Amino acid sequence: MSDTTTSEETTMRIQADTERCQGHGRCALLAPEVFDVDDLGKVLLLRDEVSGSEIADIEEAVTSCPESALTSQ
Repeated sequence: MSDTTTSEETTMRIQADTERCQGHGRCALLAPEVFDVDDLGKVLLLRDEVSGSEIADIEEAVTSCPESALTSQ
């Protein structure tokens, strides 16, 4: 008898509102593998979906944004 288990990895989608972004850069400091800043200091999404251990960093980045320019689902 074999026990086969499947593990579904939780994923999170991220959106950035560049109109709201004021270039504080907290997101890029907290999750540089997902966020960057352009030449004007506005947020750039390097990926719009994360999973696993990255989720905690993304949640912190979303809640740390002083302009509420980031959302996650």
